[in-house]
Amino acid sequence: MYQVDNKDRVIPLENAPQSSIGAPCPLVVADEHRVALAYYLQNRDPGWDGTKIRIIDPRTSSEPVALVLFRRCCAYMFGPPNDEAFSGHPLADRGLRPYAAFRIEESSWLRRLERMNSVHPNHKPERFWELQHLVFAFHDSTFECICEDFEVVRREGALVSLVKEMADLLRG
Repeated sequence: MYQVDNKDRVIPLENAPQSSIGAPCPLVVADEHRVALAYYLQNRDPGWDGTKIRIIDPRTSSEPVALVLFRRCCAYMFGPPNDEAFSGHPLADRGLRPYAAFRIEESSWLRRLERMNSVHPNHKPERFWELQHLVFAFHDSTFECICEDFEVVRREGALVSLVKEMADLLRG
């Protein structure tokens, strides 16, 4: 994890679809330059009366899915915190919360990566100015990355059935 300073600002990411609050089951496929993230979308049956529960897992079919491709991704983290420990995230007191996606302006993590790279003889700080820090906070995990941009497409079906498509997206 990273430490934040007084510059980090948390901005809601408007063009990221709402993940399932109960079971988004996020799945990540990555190479050195791209990352594909898939997760189930919030999909409550309008006729649901609250008396029956449905178990969702990566093999559940007929669910709406967001498939997100992050381009020129130079770093990512996937894991803690979950929704119950979210107050331990360094950006929680800045408005970061579970079940949502965010862009972090003036990111400490991004600035730290740029400083780390500055020892390279051909370092160009302006290459880092084109990047952004994104956070997708789920029920049981959090995904963060530093990337140039991202694209979201919607699919339907079991998450595991999308692994080949995710791998194909990495090839560009």
